Amino acid sequence: MKEDKEKYILKRGLSGLGLFAARRIKKGEFVIEYIGKKLTPEEFDKSPDKKYFFEIDDYWTVDGSGRDNTARYINHACRPNCEVRIYAKRIRIWAIKNIKEGEEFTYDYGKEYFNEYIKPKGCRCKSCMKKKAKASP
Repeated sequence: MKEDKEKYILKRGLSGLGLFAARRIKKGEFVIEYIGKKLTPEEFDKSPDKKYFFEIDDYWTVDGSGRDNTARYINHACRPNCEVRIYAKRIRIWAIKNIKEGEEFTYDYGKEYFNEYIKPKGCRCKSCMKKKAKASP
């Protein structure tokens, strides 16, 4: 699948830099591939910063920290508009809802990542920020 750079814009969102739709994206449409060097478990364990690492399976993890990996800017959401599909050792992101032009692409990072990195600081996804706003007097 060819990357379509006219599909997205990189800009500041609620959780820092984010990837936003440059045009309307239909439910079921391919959005982008998460790319990077494939690491063995041993190589992964030696890496100091694991912020942009994405586990494919028990044998391979993708180091997506390179700037050429535009998908690394997709932020977590508890109610995402995209999902990750892994097949043939490739990580691809697909729209699971219709996405409006200007809307941020999001997917659920998973329970383990959420509990380790997001929960301690507090989730800043759109739905959680709305809940926090309603709860505060």
